This record gives sequence, C-alpha cells and structure tokens, in this order.
Amino acid sequence: MIQAAKSILLVVSALFPIVDPIGGSPIFLSLTRDYTPQTRRILARSIAVNSFVLLIASFATGSHVLSFFGVSLPVVQVGGGLIVVSIGWAMLAQKDEDDRGAVGRTVSHTDVLKDAFYPLTLPLTVGPGSISVAITLGANEPHRLGPNLIAILAAAIGSAFVAATIYLCYGFADRLCGVMGPTGMKVIVKLTAFLLVCIGVQILWNGASQLISSLPAFRI
Repeated sequence: MIQAAKSILLVVSALFPIVDPIGGSPIFLSLTRDYTPQTRRILARSIAVNSFVLLIASFATGSHVLSFFGVSLPVVQVGGGLIVVSIGWAMLAQKDEDDRGAVGRTVSHTDVLKDAFYPLTLPLTVGPGSISVAITLGANEPHRLGPNLIAILAAAIGSAFVAATIYLCYGFADRLCGVMGPTGMKVIVKLTAFLLVCIGVQILWNGASQLISSLPAFRI
C-alpha cells in the first residue's frame, strides 16, 4: 500500500503541473465563449475523459507505440510544439468578444464534441510534455506482473485525479469570468495565449535541440 501511495503521488506530482488545468481554463473559456454553461460542462467532461484515456494509454503503451512506428520523443515534441504555437498565435490574433456575435448561441452536442479531442484535449490539455512524462513514467516501471499491475493501478488513480481537476477547472471556467470581469478576462486570455506561444516554442526547442545534438557533426 505504501508503494502504491508513493506511485500515485509521483504520477500526480509529475503530471498535474504540466497539464495545469487551472492555467488552461482561461484558454478553454476563450475557445468556448460562444457556448452556454451547460454545453461547456458537457465538453469539459468529454475532455476530462479523453485526457484520462490518453494519459493511461501513454503510460501503458506509449513507448511501445512510438517504437513500433519508429517515432522518437523529440519528434513528438517538435510536432506538438508547432501545433501549440499555431493555436496560441491564433488566439493572440483573435478578435475581442465585443467584435464577435452570437455569444451564448445554441449548438448541438455533436458539433461541440467534434473539437473535444483535437485541439481541446490534444495538444491544449494533454500535450507533448504530458505525454512525454507519462511515457517516461511507464518506461521506468518494473515489467514483472505484480509490480506492473500496481504501477498501472497507481497511474489510473493519479490520472483520474488529474482528469477530475480538468473537469472542475474547465466546466466552471465561467465562474472565473464572473469574478474577473470582461476586461480582466481579456487580459488573462491574451497573456495566457502569449504564454502558450512561449510554451510551444520551448517544447519545440526541447525536441529540436535533442535532434540536433544527435547529429554526428554536433556530438561532443
């Protein structure tokens, strides 16, 4: 039990700061500002479930899948970093809410859930950094049956905790808007979008630097 508790704490402490659902809630609210609160909570629940499945899949089979397709983690970081940069840049260039119409418009659940996985789950919530950490945690676990089952159970509990925080932060992001007010939310969204671009560049550089250092001419 002590080992399982340590594993759960390790998973949560490693994944929560990278997933950062608290910091991601303004981005989610900005991208779903036209939706009603109920529709937004349905979407948040779907994102939480997708995030849980993606984290568990990365933990259990991520390293094997990448190895099968011949894809390395630095390549995943470069590709994911480019996507994060493009989304952050689009948010910076997005018009303010006052210039947009149809706030609170009614949309069908099918239309809303189309974006639940991409881009709202991957890469905005569970991005290359989270996937890399989950894959690394899974690769470092013992491969004997007993300890491996305990590790997977601990990863499932830790990922479920992270997914629950995603639902709470995203599903009730409108409460944050009510506290901050329209002007405060605009400032937060623009700052967060800029930070998202910076995070994307950092992820891109982390992968690119590893790829560059692997070239024979750059080896020390």
